[in-house]
Amino acid sequence: MGSMPGMTQDLRPWTLGRVLAFHPTDNLPFLIGCVLLLGLYLTGVVRLRRRGDAWPLGRTIAWVLGVITVALATCTGLEQYGMQMLSAHMLQHMVLSMLSPIILLMGAPITLALRALPTGKGHRGPRDLLVALLHSRFMKVISHPAFTLPLFIASLYGLYFTPLFDFLMRSTLGHELMMVHFLGVGLLFFWPIMGVDPGPHRPGHLMRMLELFIGMPFHAFFGIAIMMSSGLMVTTFAHPAASLGVHPLGDQHLAGGLAWAFSEVPTLIVLIALTFQWAKSEERLSRRKDRTADRDGDKELNDYNAYLANLQRRSGTGAQQRG
Repeated sequence: MGSMPGMTQDLRPWTLGRVLAFHPTDNLPFLIGCVLLLGLYLTGVVRLRRRGDAWPLGRTIAWVLGVITVALATCTGLEQYGMQMLSAHMLQHMVLSMLSPIILLMGAPITLALRALPTGKGHRGPRDLLVALLHSRFMKVISHPAFTLPLFIASLYGLYFTPLFDFLMRSTLGHELMMVHFLGVGLLFFWPIMGVDPGPHRPGHLMRMLELFIGMPFHAFFGIAIMMSSGLMVTTFAHPAASLGVHPLGDQHLAGGLAWAFSEVPTLIVLIALTFQWAKSEERLSRRKDRTADRDGDKELNDYNAYLANLQRRSGTGAQQRG
């Protein structure tokens, strides 16, 4: 089997410093992508500010942190170790599919784009095209839980439990496509669950939590299955560099432990975010009702009291007639 550059180079045993060391030339496509993501988002924020519109600082911070996590997973020493150790590769996978998407989605990029992009004058502008895409049949299909949940699960079992992983790891293109796939699947899975941006499917908070809890057990079992395996599941990492001092099977068990752990961390983050969203939603609904009551003199409450009084009168009249 052929191998990519970096799979045969000698690496010293990994430490935090070596893993986090910045290596921009090791993954130029992702480096360029991260720079573009930052630049486009910040351009949108500046555009809103110049127009006199506010944009929450917390969302900007979330987007920047999300892009940083993508860069840490792909443009650092972790990329080098991910070529020779399944545990390092699994850490990349988990960050890109389970952590980065959640943080990026908290930045509400679609909402920012809808507010910052110009509309066409006499023709369909960028904002109009984005709105059309959000309402398209294609987007309704790929954002539906019936599609995102099986895709999320298949991305784990279909990749590592079949020869597909070894096939993709034979080339740089296959490796890059795998990383893009991890990030894309994570974004699709968590987009309706987070519910920060508009989209075709926006279930209530309880349904979002249910979608999350349906997917996570499959993820946890995936990690446990790797931890308990008695043989190598992929051949790509069967012969790591001797300088690493790594036993392939032990490293595979560590990879399973990482996968299992990451099924818990994002769940906690998303649940906290959903709880805050739910509380804010109830608070906005309460304020809206208060404003409506102030405008119409509490008409809804008065109408309800009148309805109860009318029922009481009817009940009294009926009792007198029967008497």
